[in-house]
Amino acid sequence: MNGIAFLFAAVATGAVLAYFNVPLMIGTFVLGALLAAFTWSFVWGPAIYALWVAFIALALVLNIHALRRALISNHVLKLFRKLMPPISQTEREALEAGTVWWEKDLFSGKPDWKKLLGFPAPKLTAEEQAFLDGPVENLCSMINDWEVTDRLKDLPKEAWDYIKKERFFGLIITKEYGGLEFSALAHSEVVQKLASKSITAAVTVMVPNSLGPAELLLHYGTDEQKKRYLPGLAIGTEIPCFALTEPQAGSDASSITSFGVIETGMFGGKEVLGMRVNWEKRYITLSSVATVMGLAFKLYDPNRLLGDKEDIGITVALVPTNTPGISIGNRHDPLSIPFHNGTIRGKDVFMPLNYIVGGPSFAGKGWQMLMERLSIGRGISLPALGASASKTACRGTGAYARIRRQFRLPVARMEGVEEALTFIAGHTYAVDATRRFTVGAIDAGQRPSLASAIAKYNITERMRMVVNHAMDVQGGAAIVLGPRNFMGRAYQSIPISITVEGANILTRTLIVFGQGVIRAHPYVLKEMEAAAEKDPQKASAAFDSAFFSHAGFTLSTAMGALVSGLTGGALLPAPVSGPAARHYRQFGRMSAAFALASDVAMLALGGKLKRMEKLTGRLADAISNLYIASAVLKRFEDEGRKKEDEALMRWACEDALFRIQTSLDGFLRNLPNRPVAAMLRLFIFPCGRPYHAPSDRLGGACARILLAPSESRDRLTAGIHVPHNTQESLGRIEDALVKVIRAEAVEKKVLEAARAKKLKSLDPAAQVEEAEKLGVISAEEKKIVAEAEAARLDVVTVDEFPKDYWSGRHDG
Repeated sequence: MNGIAFLFAAVATGAVLAYFNVPLMIGTFVLGALLAAFTWSFVWGPAIYALWVAFIALALVLNIHALRRALISNHVLKLFRKLMPPISQTEREALEAGTVWWEKDLFSGKPDWKKLLGFPAPKLTAEEQAFLDGPVENLCSMINDWEVTDRLKDLPKEAWDYIKKERFFGLIITKEYGGLEFSALAHSEVVQKLASKSITAAVTVMVPNSLGPAELLLHYGTDEQKKRYLPGLAIGTEIPCFALTEPQAGSDASSITSFGVIETGMFGGKEVLGMRVNWEKRYITLSSVATVMGLAFKLYDPNRLLGDKEDIGITVALVPTNTPGISIGNRHDPLSIPFHNGTIRGKDVFMPLNYIVGGPSFAGKGWQMLMERLSIGRGISLPALGASASKTACRGTGAYARIRRQFRLPVARMEGVEEALTFIAGHTYAVDATRRFTVGAIDAGQRPSLASAIAKYNITERMRMVVNHAMDVQGGAAIVLGPRNFMGRAYQSIPISITVEGANILTRTLIVFGQGVIRAHPYVLKEMEAAAEKDPQKASAAFDSAFFSHAGFTLSTAMGALVSGLTGGALLPAPVSGPAARHYRQFGRMSAAFALASDVAMLALGGKLKRMEKLTGRLADAISNLYIASAVLKRFEDEGRKKEDEALMRWACEDALFRIQTSLDGFLRNLPNRPVAAMLRLFIFPCGRPYHAPSDRLGGACARILLAPSESRDRLTAGIHVPHNTQESLGRIEDALVKVIRAEAVEKKVLEAARAKKLKSLDPAAQVEEAEKLGVISAEEKKIVAEAEAARLDVVTVDEFPKDYWSGRHDG
């Protein structure tokens, strides 16, 4: 074996060892054996001795932990502490909130697809389904959303009474306290169906069942607090709100200025130890009708009446809104979607310590409580709103595109319109897959903070795209507001979902990757915890273990990305055969590419990466689309690999691959260290960028699903309110679609007769009359066309109002 052959063999062996992430000790023996085989055929001389000395020295340093720590790890630890900023207490609580779920596999670079398919598909119980089919449908039927948004600026009294009577505010409250105790899936389905009829009703029901008093009491409240409030919250005799946002504290809720001071005071005729609290809150949903409020504030104990801490921290209390000093302010107008939302203020409000959720021992634990519960609520409510608007667009706009004619053609046959319908169908399939995947995790006992942030951000952003495309397709019919317009209010309300529970810009750039890489990466959090350890020996040992494990992980990921890139992912496993198999392999490849890019970004930029939000945003997009693709593949498998849905699955997967590629390419183009970026590109895209946006042909197959009644269309739009009443816009469109499709064969006969010069009339209606007289069509067929035309006209008609409709009106 000559020197060149040995060098090649050593590099190849090292690459294989790295690819399989072989333990360091075993790898050392393998390379030692290779070196022994090489030297066996040579006469020993100075070069051979030097090679062995170098190998043995390196082997000893790397495998004897005490030596490795003294010579390598401790020095790296010092550098790590300089480069990585320390974690604040609020950051630590945010990181520790919730659990890490499937996203950890995606960060690993080697997702276990069998594990993915092994997750149970979420299912409704018979009781939950009955509630959706009964009370939820009934509530939808009794609401006239135009009356709600244009005249009443509120839900009608009968709707409020029905909501309370049927315990809509008690979806999450346990039966022990009179609630319904529904699953996360059922909670999501209720919000989704209500939102398809009235966003005002959906938000009104959604908020008490999301982050608020009931959720906090169930998990942290004392027995006394639960007994006092939960029964009333369940039946609506108590209306809750949660006061967190302030003029100077929006998405950065940890910077709230509301404060309380522990002191003695009079309460209920007795002198008690309590808190005097001041606050000014805004954007508080249900504040104007609330009887009890959850209040977040910073608590101080300057006289140390509770203990030895003066700055206790963020605390959450449950306070009746009729407590002296509380002022319920005016209502806001959230883009003319009139759910109750407004201000609430408190001036020197004294309250006993037992108002703290969980009692006095939970003082200062409010931020942790909020982060833990938000990790769940963020994955349920807003994704349900996004899925609802997307499905409504699929159902209504798709049908409208076949009903509406321009140039004597259904507009759906125009390629520009078909392209818009493609995006509507494809994104809706991905949106609902992601929604169900995430609530399935919650129902399985997870508190998936990262997954819920991914779901909230991406579902609401894709909903924005879907609704915009729907508006384009419908044109003037979507612009003119009125009872006939089923998309206008959804369009108006888009920024609400985008903004609340963490503004999307912040969620994308700071939470999804910034917090996600720390929580979901197998070693980063361990390294940061070791760096924060005060005991030098413990810090050294912990960091040494995490750092060298991380180094092995990075080398393995690099080799995995390179091999997958060179082979097109052909060597990667797929848990199934058939049309989805290729996609599992490609997403496995992109998972390795993402993991490598994340590691290199942290290594090259250190603590600066946190502030480079354009880069972290692109990495967030990559992990988001890996998560969405996982949900899509899981949905396709759970639904039995329906042939009719294959186009939707393929489109969503190809779209996700193209988006991941675009995100990583943008990351590489903008990474400040250009030599590192060039090397990284060689590993991630060794043969160039392989993915393309879904083809027009595939998109056309997706669009056509929206144009006719079918099981695939029903699956795509399942869970929204589809009225049978033709006095409602969506019911009118459903009725017209069937009639228009039925008339198309008859209309074709008339058109062929006109082209053959058998008909003298130029007017379409007159041609139908003439065709019947000539026997081209029958009287029954003429009636079919007439019914279709009447239905078509009814669908394309827009609302109009008297000239003085808005004169002298006072809205507010």
